[in-house]
Amino acid sequence: MTTFKITYATMSAQSDELHQAFDVALGRVREELGEHHPIYINHEPRWSAETFPDISPINTNWVLGHFQKGSRQDAKDAIAAAKAAFHGWSHTPWQERVSLLRRAADLISERRYDIAALMSLEVGKNRLESLGDVEETADLIRYYCQMMEDNHGFDRPMGQLSPNEKTRSVLRPYGVWVVISPFNFPFALAGGPAGGALVAGNTVVFKPASDTPYTGLKLYEIFRDAGLPAGVFNFITGPGGTVGDELVSNPDVSGVTFTGSYQVGFDIFRHFSVKHPRPCIAEMGGKNPVIVSRHADLEEAAEGVMRSAFGLQGQKCSAASRVYIERPVKEKFTGLLLEKTRKIVIGDPSQRDVYLGPVINRNAYNNFQEYTEIARRDGEVLHGGTTLTEGDLAQGYFVAPTIVDRLPKDHAFFYDELFLPIVSLATVDSLDEAMQRANDSLYGLTAGFYSEDKDEINWFLDNIEAGVVYVNRRAGATTGAWPGVQPFGGWKGSGSTGKSGGGLYYVQQYMHEQSQTIVE
Repeated sequence: MTTFKITYATMSAQSDELHQAFDVALGRVREELGEHHPIYINHEPRWSAETFPDISPINTNWVLGHFQKGSRQDAKDAIAAAKAAFHGWSHTPWQERVSLLRRAADLISERRYDIAALMSLEVGKNRLESLGDVEETADLIRYYCQMMEDNHGFDRPMGQLSPNEKTRSVLRPYGVWVVISPFNFPFALAGGPAGGALVAGNTVVFKPASDTPYTGLKLYEIFRDAGLPAGVFNFITGPGGTVGDELVSNPDVSGVTFTGSYQVGFDIFRHFSVKHPRPCIAEMGGKNPVIVSRHADLEEAAEGVMRSAFGLQGQKCSAASRVYIERPVKEKFTGLLLEKTRKIVIGDPSQRDVYLGPVINRNAYNNFQEYTEIARRDGEVLHGGTTLTEGDLAQGYFVAPTIVDRLPKDHAFFYDELFLPIVSLATVDSLDEAMQRANDSLYGLTAGFYSEDKDEINWFLDNIEAGVVYVNRRAGATTGAWPGVQPFGGWKGSGSTGKSGGGLYYVQQYMHEQSQTIVE
């Protein structure tokens, strides 16, 4: 079979071969649904007294599987297993760790269609977004392996104060690392952080979001089958109030990577360090602006905004959620955006021609109804604003992509992360006004700009307060970062470290420095 490279920037594939492979994988996945799955600690399956069902948001009658409602004790045992395995794993030569992690990345690529098909059913992602998520995971792991190689295991000679002494700077792993992943990128935002922690020499306890335990289980199987020793990577499911709380409060945990809401992430960040500082890598969402200049290619701008606002039903921390358009082009831009949005195909996202699937769960579905009622009250809904209940859509959490205009400048929709397919438009009289409003945010994750004027582009890059910025990007105004191409991380309330996933400085966060001086 031909090898295809799917990224978020392409998000299109006319290859019949690719779609045929996905359809075959979808059939295999459907045959395995409904089974009971354990927690894995030290490579040993563990069953709990209680389980919870994994329900597809496409059709709530589809039970994908049953997973263990892990306990606080299960979390303690997973941490203990990781702690016991740490000495052996951390003292494994980094070249051997790299070899094992590269094997894991290759397994991901080999199994990408099955994993993507499952993800489509579990998350509600369309097939190309799902394939992109899986491919990104493999590339994240490969990139972190490359960083270890390019930096010689982060072991470097330093200067000398006398001829008879030798000094080195060595980065060493911390110990047990907890990875808590979100539902929207259940593979990339689990496998990426886990890969960084593991290649650096840490052991990992991994807790997936409760909406996406099945995809998380597939990640565990990848690392197990790649040959990681027992205890190096542990998989646990269960409530955040018990399992999650134990993972971020247990003193034997050395570091944590959390991806999710600002409220939860910042709470972890504030309370994670107790007796001494502990590293906390928190990616906490965004309220991502797009600025459209009067000198923009409006066709390009409308396409980029539509893709970023409504890809994955707006449930990306990088989604375009507010657009500031200069007055002379506001009407034309809005018309183009509406035209493109009306053409979006909505339905079962595992099917070839569907772009927009359901939102993740009942809570998101209810929030959409609440927010769109507010939009109608305080502004004008230009498109959408409704739940979709025709035919098969009635069995899932389907909503219409929604465009809102004429909201007050200080409206909450310009400040609060909604995490839904809702985008708010605003008219501005100058780019300076647009920039002021774009930067007036708790968040600083991604941002987009459209202009054909080089001076305006340089002005945007010099003034925008965000960690990931795009200019004139048709493939996505604010979305679509790729490992080794666009490092992904946020400023202000969007991120805790200032270092970005898939970038040059990410792996180093999973290690601390030791200066070694030997006098001969």
